[in-house]
Amino acid sequence: MKHTYYIGGMSCQGCSSHVERSLSEIKGVRGVSVDLDRAIAEIEFEYPVPLQSLQSELSVKTDRYTISDVPFETTAETKPTESISPNPGQGSLFYCPMQCEGDKTYNHPGDCPVCGMDLVPVTSAESSEADSHKKLVKKFWWALIFTIPIFIIAMSEMIPSNPLYRVLPQNIWNWIQLLLSIPVVFYSCWMFFERAFRSIRSWNLNMFTLIGMGAGVAWVFSLTALLFPGIFPDQFKSGSGDVHVYFEAATVILTLVLMGQVLESRAHTKTTSAIRELIALAPQTAIRLHNGVEETIMLSNVRKGDILRVKPGQKIPVDGFITKGQASVDESMISGEPIPLEKMLNDPVISGTINGNTTFLMQAEKVGSDTLLAHIIEMVNEASRSRAPIQSLADRISGYFVPAVVIIAIITFLVWSVWGPYPAYVYGLVNALAVLIIACPCALGLATPMSVMVGIGKGATSGILFRNATALQELSKITTLVVDKTGTLTEGKPSVADILSLDKGINQQELIRYAAALNHNSEHPLAEATVNYAHEKGIKSTEVENFKALAGQGVAGIIERLPVLLGNKSLIDTECGGLSESIEEQADVYQREGKTVTYIAIQKKVVGMVVYQDSIKGNSKEVIKEFHEKGIDVIMLTGDNDLTAGFIARQLGISDYKASLMPADKLDEVVRLRNTGRIVAMAGDGINDAPALASSDVGIAMGTGTDVAIESADITLVKGNLKGIIRAYNLSHSVMKNIRQNLFFALIYNVLGVPIAAGLLYPIFGILLSPMIAAAAMSFSSVSVIANALRLRSTTLDR
Repeated sequence: MKHTYYIGGMSCQGCSSHVERSLSEIKGVRGVSVDLDRAIAEIEFEYPVPLQSLQSELSVKTDRYTISDVPFETTAETKPTESISPNPGQGSLFYCPMQCEGDKTYNHPGDCPVCGMDLVPVTSAESSEADSHKKLVKKFWWALIFTIPIFIIAMSEMIPSNPLYRVLPQNIWNWIQLLLSIPVVFYSCWMFFERAFRSIRSWNLNMFTLIGMGAGVAWVFSLTALLFPGIFPDQFKSGSGDVHVYFEAATVILTLVLMGQVLESRAHTKTTSAIRELIALAPQTAIRLHNGVEETIMLSNVRKGDILRVKPGQKIPVDGFITKGQASVDESMISGEPIPLEKMLNDPVISGTINGNTTFLMQAEKVGSDTLLAHIIEMVNEASRSRAPIQSLADRISGYFVPAVVIIAIITFLVWSVWGPYPAYVYGLVNALAVLIIACPCALGLATPMSVMVGIGKGATSGILFRNATALQELSKITTLVVDKTGTLTEGKPSVADILSLDKGINQQELIRYAAALNHNSEHPLAEATVNYAHEKGIKSTEVENFKALAGQGVAGIIERLPVLLGNKSLIDTECGGLSESIEEQADVYQREGKTVTYIAIQKKVVGMVVYQDSIKGNSKEVIKEFHEKGIDVIMLTGDNDLTAGFIARQLGISDYKASLMPADKLDEVVRLRNTGRIVAMAGDGINDAPALASSDVGIAMGTGTDVAIESADITLVKGNLKGIIRAYNLSHSVMKNIRQNLFFALIYNVLGVPIAAGLLYPIFGILLSPMIAAAAMSFSSVSVIANALRLRSTTLDR
């Protein structure tokens, strides 16, 4: 028999595998199939098993998941989720900085159920981070207050004729150490033991497993030594018959680890500073004109269509366009471009950018979560939480690392107990503790996510938006860059250069009217240029019936009961049987100059041509040259004709290009290149580019393009500047280099630290590593990894 259940709490493929394995081990279960997208498990039973039994057995394996009867037909679209994408002003969600469960988020602060690290807020709201940091600092100071006297008592034994023993006997001082250690263990640092217990129960072994075992063994050993000293061998006893206690080792280790957590918390606020800066860009209020009267309102009360006044030096509150006046706007915080842009009537303005020294009126067009700034914040947050593929290497190492360390610690104790100097058992215990403490893999776990977080933030403040960490990593490996022409290599703001009538019965004015009418419903840059041209000439468009946008070819419709086409040669060849030789010769003249020609046909007869010109972006040639110098091939794919494409290619130094391509042709070409073993990045800005962007290894959308292209891409360049591709490529290389450095530091630290802690240098140099020094070194290693990641904030992208 089979039954379907809803599984709550799954967020990644690892979750579904864990649930499937756990359910399969339950008695009476014959087979299990878990669907992550639909959040369901289909279970085949040998005999009926009650739901309560399934939940009980699943809880034994892990308490992270729930099982229940399916309350409705779950689909990928209706799948319940624990998280939503945050917008400015909303409450924070929380995620694990070690990314143990990918981009899973939680509704409340606390500890990661996998690795035990403190969950951090998704939006990195400063108040939330400050509260968490403040709590850690408070616990640290309490731990320090009680640890210092314990340390003094323990170290006094190194003073000849210990003065403390003149006041009270050693046994009493041991009891004082116990009392002083209780607040450290059970208040300030109890969270470490809770995390260690959860890690062992779920068998997700991590840094807190080792900390809990190391400090816990030291404290429990000491407590037992106080209560039952008679059970210990003579090697553990002093001359007075008392067993040596290690309360100072336990408390100092825990306090140092807590200090490391405090330093990590402080460093973490720096890694997310870019996101906080973006959130801070949005002003809290706006000035709205209502019935001719100005009123100051909260930003959340601004509605689409509102007329707003922006005064000199103020931040623009929402996305919209200028309705009165002009402005010089600083958009560097969004695009990374330092030069202010002059904005005229009807020009777009972006939320969070800063007005210069004039006053203007604007109409709100996108508000709240629809603004570009909100999209950027959401995109950066999601990307910061995503996992880079290289992190799987660290995960695999960590998976074997903790059990290996425990085994090494046991071997260390046994070896010292058998061959160590007197008291051998004491040496064995101390060195085993040092191995457990120094080998904590925290630095290894932080190596990748910290670099990714800082890199994503650096990109955001430079106008480069990565959808996820995979795109950040893959961009560094590309061998071929495929680029569209219009809007990518050229400005994407074509203008009508000429309109030619090819039929004596139709004048130029009629051609403009037909062309503007057909293009009125199209979002292609050529369409916008045509409509603007008609508006400048004072020609009103007419109604169009049965309008159709023919991807990669043009547009069609019925105007005044006549079928009219406007498009490229491919459309004319398909619908009208081709062009005459004379018309092709006229078109060739323009195309050899790099201009684009489209044709107007009425009742399948070509009656006119519309000629467009679009200037090459100022830095396109420089960028193409830089990529060639880096050994990356640049290929231009365009839907324009071969003559126009050839002219542009020659101007830019591109030797490989293909013209007259349909969207499917661009897609096929990208797939073909990938099949030859190339790693392909595709840059484009139009609907025609969306399929190719989605199928490339890394899709790059010019932010000035269509929403469809941006949604299909892995990277968005806010400014739409081709220079941004080079900057993104340089950033990708810097981040990957930084990650490799962090992984090296973490691994080499453990490779060298564990043998020293085990006592490998003692027979030769007499060097032993105190567990307290090991704890300090372990905490420092984590902070050093974060400090190295923070260097990315000062990385120069233009090089």
